[in-house]
Amino acid sequence: MRVDLKLIASLIEPGSRVLDIGSGDGTLIEHLFRTRGCDARGMEIDMAEVTHAVAHGLPVMHGDADNDLAQYPDNAFDYVVLTRTLQAVERPQEVLRQMLRIGTRALVSFPNFGHWQVRLQLLRTGRMPVTPTWSRAWYETPNIHPCTILDFRELCAQEGYAVDQWLAIDEAGMKSPWRRSLWLANLFGEQAMFLMRKAEVK
Repeated sequence: MRVDLKLIASLIEPGSRVLDIGSGDGTLIEHLFRTRGCDARGMEIDMAEVTHAVAHGLPVMHGDADNDLAQYPDNAFDYVVLTRTLQAVERPQEVLRQMLRIGTRALVSFPNFGHWQVRLQLLRTGRMPVTPTWSRAWYETPNIHPCTILDFRELCAQEGYAVDQWLAIDEAGMKSPWRRSLWLANLFGEQAMFLMRKAEVK
C-alpha cells in the first residue's frame, strides 16, 4: 500500500465512518475495514476501477468529486479522504468545502510542486518538470491545479480550516524531519498530508 495511504489509515479512529474520494481499486477501504473496523466506502471516477473494487466486494460507487459530493447529506462521515487527487479536480476549493460539509474531518494528500527537484528542473531547463512524483509529460498529465505545501496551508487559513496535523514525506515513505518548518517542508517534501476540520466559531 502506498505510504500516504498507510499514514492516512493510521490517523483514522477505529470504527469511524469514512468516505474515500478517488478510491481507485479500494485498497484503503479494504485496509480500514480489515484492520480498523471502519464503515468505509469509496467514490471513483474510473469505471474500470469501480468494477474491480465491486467485484472484490468493496462498496465503491462511480462518481465525480467535482459534481457528486453535493448529493451527500451534512455530517454523513467522520472522515472524508482525498489522496493525490486534489490537483486533478476542476474546483479544488469547492471540493474541500464539500468534504468538510459532509465529514467532520478531511484527510488530504497531494504532491508538492514546491519540491527542490521541481524548482531545479524549471530553472535549468525552462520546461515543465518530470520527477518520480510528477511523472507524466505536461500534455498527458491529469494534474490541472498543482500546488505547493505553502499554497495549501494558505488556502486552509483563507477558508477557516483548522489543521490538526500535517507532515511532509518522500516517495520512499520517509517522514521529513522538517515538522516545525513549513518553509523547509515546502522545499524538501515530495508530498504532503493534512488532517483538517472546520475551525470552531468563537
